[in-house]
Amino acid sequence: MRSLLNRLFDFTGFLAGLFMIGTLLTVLSSILGRLMPVFELHGADAYAGYCMAASAFLALATTLRRGEHIRVTLLINRLSPQAHRWLDIFCHVVAIAIAGNLAWFSVRLVSQSFAFNDISTGLDATPLWIPQLGMAVGTVVFVLAFVVDLVDLISGKTPVGTSAEGEPAHIE
Repeated sequence: MRSLLNRLFDFTGFLAGLFMIGTLLTVLSSILGRLMPVFELHGADAYAGYCMAASAFLALATTLRRGEHIRVTLLINRLSPQAHRWLDIFCHVVAIAIAGNLAWFSVRLVSQSFAFNDISTGLDATPLWIPQLGMAVGTVVFVLAFVVDLVDLISGKTPVGTSAEGEPAHIE
């Protein structure tokens, strides 16, 4: 099960990268459209925004699992190992609650946009549930990543992406 979840986290990171490339391509097409009016792509700015939002949300779980989210460790590093562990567990429970709410409302937004046939106001008239899907999938997978880390913490393992001392794996 764990290897399946790790592949899911890696896959959403891969999709985030593809959407980042999509952002680049739509911005470049918009620039080319301004230089050569024959090649004008209506709604390129909106599509670039959709790709950027999908990229950001789909990258959340991968970033968490690699230990690359920003953590303020000023207080937590001064605690005893036992207090450090309990505070980390508490923080993960709070993070699951917050990310779970975000995921719930993101999925609900996609569902409502689909049910009401909500479309963008631009010339492209894109059904809004399509670009909102990246946010919904990204937040649901983000909650799963927090749950996996919480299970690791409760079972006494060090979560992936952190060192034995609880520090993020990548410090700049």
